[in-house]
Amino acid sequence: MVEAKRVEKMIFVDARIPVLFAPPETAGEHDAVLREGDGPSPLEGHAPACACCVPRSELGKALGALFLARARGEVAPFRRVIAVVTDPVAARAAIEADPLAAGRFRVV
Repeated sequence: MVEAKRVEKMIFVDARIPVLFAPPETAGEHDAVLREGDGPSPLEGHAPACACCVPRSELGKALGALFLARARGEVAPFRRVIAVVTDPVAARAAIEADPLAAGRFRVV
């Protein structure tokens, strides 16, 4: 008698929002465009130097504000972010060094 072996496959899905460094013209209907210098607006109810805001790069803060605005329905839903920056290498490093941004966004 032959025994059947049960094979389990794990499927990994990266649900983080993709960030693409590209010109704004490449943005599609379901993309958000984040331009260098777009800073986050102050968050209501946050104390100065709260743990979720400090120490973070300006890009990390801007992505965090964009994520919250999306969750609150303040901006249209988007599938990816088109980041218009002058130094993509530094921007990639800033996202990867920021645990909160890296948990929500992935650089493609």
